[in-house]
Amino acid sequence: MKYLIVIEETTTGFSAYTPDFDGCVATGNTTEEVEKKMKEAIEFHLEGLELEKLAKPTPHTYSSYIEVQ
Repeated sequence: MKYLIVIEETTTGFSAYTPDFDGCVATGNTTEEVEKKMKEAIEFHLEGLELEKLAKPTPHTYSSYIEVQ
């Protein structure tokens, strides 16, 4: 499955979250690092759901850009 992650630049690096998992966040010094950490965070979250025999969430978010002048 593919989950949307949102990456934001901060004063100290980058942070990321996914709207598909409440509270699933990561930080890093580079975009590559924060993407890697988000992948690990999502995998960890999914493993926890599996151990608890809970359903994995279906991705329900997408992104789009709107052009304005």
